[in-house]
Amino acid sequence: MKETRWEELRITNDFLFGKVMRNEEICKELVESILNIKIDKIEYPEEQKTIDISIDAKSIRLDVYVADGKGTIYNLEMQTSDTKELPKRTRYYQGMIDLNLIEKGKLYGELNTSYIIFICTFDPFEQGRHIYSFENRCIEDLNLKLKDGTTKIFLNSAGTKEDVSGNLKEFLLYLAGKESSNKFVEKVDCEVKRAKENKEWRREYMTLLMRDRENIEEGRRQGREEGRKEGRKEIIEKMLEKKLTLEMIAEVTGYSLEEIIEIEQKKIKK
Repeated sequence: MKETRWEELRITNDFLFGKVMRNEEICKELVESILNIKIDKIEYPEEQKTIDISIDAKSIRLDVYVADGKGTIYNLEMQTSDTKELPKRTRYYQGMIDLNLIEKGKLYGELNTSYIIFICTFDPFEQGRHIYSFENRCIEDLNLKLKDGTTKIFLNSAGTKEDVSGNLKEFLLYLAGKESSNKFVEKVDCEVKRAKENKEWRREYMTLLMRDRENIEEGRRQGREEGRKEGRKEIIEKMLEKKLTLEMIAEVTGYSLEEIIEIEQKKIKK
């Protein structure tokens, strides 16, 4: 994982993007530009909202989670790596958001209208579009909408088609590293510079970076340990083939008799 110094961060960094979107005016204007609608106001239920439904469920941390005062939820995510699983991730996010919104015993009709928006620095569908919008429709009649109140949108700063204009077009060019004299983009860039002067946010970023390093190192350590275990199991299998006693194998390898017997039984079943 390539680490980026705080001073080198751009709006495409999800941490910095989340901080910039704390500016209500900028966030409101961006959502309006993406959806081509007018919003009265933006509310922030939580900063980088974490949804953790149960101990066993995979929790999610949302970059930007805002509401418009009328019950509509907007989740904006910055994405710079093409992991090939973004459609499935939007499905999971949608389910988690819905579970978080509706309390036990409430009617399904009370579920909020929601938009999940992934802002990508790559083309997730390789069609050259700057924007891909999805909602549920009838396969037999595409004019018939399900009207379940959910929309998934993918933005692509690497688009080639003339399918966006105004602030959204200029914002996507800005994400791609191109200069712009657009007033909204200038406002965003100014907020980026202001955010990077925030010492508290810098410390928070460095703490998260350190935590990521520790998690990666722990993953590597566990991987090495698993590799060593697999290597020892192969040695034990060879010792069993040579008819060495279980006690002797245990003494040489450090494995317990129970573990060696288990390996032997698995080997027999192969």
